Amino acid sequence: MALVRNLTKFSSTLRGFRGATGTCQHVRYYAEEAAATSPNQMSFSFGIPGQMYYNQASVKQVDVPSTSGTFGILAQHVPLLAALKPGVITVTEDDGTINKYFASSGTVTVNADSSVQVLSEIAVPLDYLDPDAIKRGLSQAQQELQAASTDEARAEAQIAVEVHEAMDAAVTGK
Repeated sequence: MALVRNLTKFSSTLRGFRGATGTCQHVRYYAEEAAATSPNQMSFSFGIPGQMYYNQASVKQVDVPSTSGTFGILAQHVPLLAALKPGVITVTEDDGTINKYFASSGTVTVNADSSVQVLSEIAVPLDYLDPDAIKRGLSQAQQELQAASTDEARAEAQIAVEVHEAMDAAVTGK
């Protein structure tokens, strides 16, 4: 439940943040520093507390699920900072190998030098997920949502439902 409480705090922070930035104009610039040094190279770091999946590795592409939609990142991508939503992070390595991870939440940062960092609270390789355990967890989260008697309990249960639905979609391919 600590994860759910942390996600609740995180999501409430984002709601306030979105409202504050609704009037900002967005300006897009290409990663000019990266183009000057290595136009087709991207340095990728991806980790969770206590474990790194990639540490400044050269990769071809990274696809991430963000709160504003899923997007792909290539070398020279526009610098940005985005919040991750529960979903699949797909990493295409330089040799064409594709690795998929389920991430619960976190951030993605794309820098002007074509370095990319993905930090997630929880992330596991997609094939580590147990479809039966996900269905049981979803059922339990839905029951907790129906039984919730406080706003906090409803918010925690709703986040649990959303994460389990995202995991189910990840393993079933829907």
